[in-house]
Amino acid sequence: MLSRVADSVYWMSRYVERAENVARFIAVNLQLLLDNPGGEAEQWDPLVNTTGDHEDFRRRYGDATRDGVLRFLAFDDENPNSIFSCVRAARENARTVREIISSEMWLQLNKFYLTIKSAPKHLAEGESLQEFFTEVKQASHLFTGVTDATMTHGEPWHFCRLGRKLERADKTSRILDVKYYLLLRSHGDVGTPFDDIQWAAVLRSASAFEMYRKRHGRISPKGVVDFLVLDREFPRAIQYCLASARDSLHAISGTPLGTFRHPPEKLLGQLCSDLSFASVDEIIGHGLHEYLDELQTRMNAVSAGIFETFFALKAPQPAKRAARQFAQAQ
Repeated sequence: MLSRVADSVYWMSRYVERAENVARFIAVNLQLLLDNPGGEAEQWDPLVNTTGDHEDFRRRYGDATRDGVLRFLAFDDENPNSIFSCVRAARENARTVREIISSEMWLQLNKFYLTIKSAPKHLAEGESLQEFFTEVKQASHLFTGVTDATMTHGEPWHFCRLGRKLERADKTSRILDVKYYLLLRSHGDVGTPFDDIQWAAVLRSASAFEMYRKRHGRISPKGVVDFLVLDREFPRAIQYCLASARDSLHAISGTPLGTFRHPPEKLLGQLCSDLSFASVDEIIGHGLHEYLDELQTRMNAVSAGIFETFFALKAPQPAKRAARQFAQAQ
């Protein structure tokens, strides 16, 4: 499989997942505004921090306001992490690999792009923001379902799943890290009804509220961390996502599980092993922010290793190039 093709399907999948997660953040925040007794900046600032674009936002927009954050995260074509930019990039990657993906995938992604492109006009005509973000999530779900149902589960499909699961694990960690610690106004809020509302918002950002209640019942910080980080069955939990990404990575390379041939296999295998033997008490005792920060650093290292192993252009080594030139001259 050409590295160019693998790169395109990998990032096509990551961009669709990223667009969906941004829509999740904003939709939950809009709902949370109804329950938030604090100021508007306290409510919208964390969303920009979640995507890691706070410096770019402040340089271009200044203070975090509702209109500014919505425009920046949803429709700003200069922000590479906005919903519009992500779907546009996903569509462009899909366009270059039309011979690899199914026609149903292309039609769905093209429809997704046209929906986002026309959204400002429809919003001006009265469509609600919540309806729009629901459409974004449903379009992403439909693309994922069409991909699984119409694409042969070979190397290209595994690159799709690898990109989607790594992106989802990263965004779940950012939800936990930024959404709670920046929204929490003071230590005096801990244990109050407002604290419970915030943790419920964290769960809803990951579509985890109902499944969490079935598993743990009452909402508690320790239970939320355990569910979103260590659960082996919930599809948006970090451990589940990384285990799925590991399986696809080994399917691509042909290396048996438990061994490694390339650096990202080793890095991801070690990360999955650490999560398998971690406990929520150890995570809380270590410090949730510190633990998630280290986790994000390690996931970034995995992503960098995937790029270097599968996508990066590599100049031939001098000895090999000389041997090839000599062979051609004979």
